[in-house]
Amino acid sequence: METFSETSIFPKLSDEQLQKLSECGIEVQLNPGDILFAEGDINYDFYVILEGEIKVTKKIGDKEVVVVVHQPGEFTGNLSMLVGSPCPATGRSVNASRVLKFTEFKQLIDECPSTRDFVIPAMAQRSKLLEVQMQEQEKLAALGKLSAGLAHELNNPAAAGSRAAKQLNSAIENLQNQMLSLGVEHFCVTHLQLIKELQQKAVEHIAQAKPLAPLEQSDREDLLADWLDEYEIDKGWQLAPTLVSAGVDAEALLPLAQQLNPEAFSEALIWLEATLTIKGLVKEVEQSTARISELVQAIKNYSYMDRASLQKIDLHEGLENTLTILNHKLKHGIIVKRDYDQQLPKICAYGNELNQVWTNLIDNAIDAMQGQGELRIRTATENDCVLVEIADNGSGIPPEIQGRIFEPFFTSKGVGEGTGLGLDISRRIVVCQHHGNIRFDSKLGDTSFQVRLPINK
Repeated sequence: METFSETSIFPKLSDEQLQKLSECGIEVQLNPGDILFAEGDINYDFYVILEGEIKVTKKIGDKEVVVVVHQPGEFTGNLSMLVGSPCPATGRSVNASRVLKFTEFKQLIDECPSTRDFVIPAMAQRSKLLEVQMQEQEKLAALGKLSAGLAHELNNPAAAGSRAAKQLNSAIENLQNQMLSLGVEHFCVTHLQLIKELQQKAVEHIAQAKPLAPLEQSDREDLLADWLDEYEIDKGWQLAPTLVSAGVDAEALLPLAQQLNPEAFSEALIWLEATLTIKGLVKEVEQSTARISELVQAIKNYSYMDRASLQKIDLHEGLENTLTILNHKLKHGIIVKRDYDQQLPKICAYGNELNQVWTNLIDNAIDAMQGQGELRIRTATENDCVLVEIADNGSGIPPEIQGRIFEPFFTSKGVGEGTGLGLDISRRIVVCQHHGNIRFDSKLGDTSFQVRLPINK
């Protein structure tokens, strides 16, 4: 699948044309870190890379964002060289490099017209891609700001709600004791003890048990309602749902029913149902507020808010945060199977950019499965690299377009459903920013993308 970059000069020129090109330029040796051109320069030179690597970066806010890393045979610059506008980025040598320098770009394309036919279109495409990439970076910055706002706006009420739920729970227990005390004249001590024990077991059930399947819940409600009717309990069908949800059945109620008259039994059940309803609401509040806090933390982790951009990261943490963010698309019919290498080392990387890669790949897999299927995520160590494989059993990528899926603006989705930039951005993040590689295999019912990243970059 690998080919020369579209900005590569050497494969497109004959030996004679290359000789003419070299006569127009000056060969320059570079040390690591040498600057070829700086962002904002009005007049800057055109370079062809002969050996080594040239990293091009752009300043966005307080971050230095990698735009591209040029390899031998590629050239620097874009259309700003022709129109005289400021240089949009900064170019530095990554290592000891050798370049061909051209101080007069317009003169170059006049004297070497063979270069013009592909350099100018490639520059136009590059300028467009740079603009799109900057827009994507702005969106990432906006996501970071959104995360900060959400963290502030949601964490406070979540914490307050959690505290309120605990306080409400305590207040309810006090109220229950008071209500039982008020009922002493209607119930003997033995009856009160039976009621309290029944209520405590039901509360424990609410706290620990999982909800029943809808059909089973309905069947149990019907059985309990019929049993309550036999004991002359008015509106037993209204009491049954809460009692069943709390694990209370006819067997649990029988000792109480045998010792109380219908009126007293009805009063006991009404009190029990009311307290269990409140307990259930308390549990719901606790779960909801815990979920809010979990989502806020996932968003903070996903965008690497409050952390350095380049740092040692846990790839499993990034994958799990991405799954949490996309849970709304997964939970209705997609099974996630994880095969994680528990000894996978941390790597030095840009965490938020890699999370964008995982988001693009997982989101594409979800679309391919149309919301129903199996998503497989595997990690492993391969020599000096780590592997992240994301696979699905969806419709696959048609063979006739497999060679184009990493092209910018190419999409197989319908109009308005995709920008055609997701995989191109993912490739640039993996290859240009992290010096890794991204490949795929696809057939009907089995598509997998493999991302390999160096452990020591």
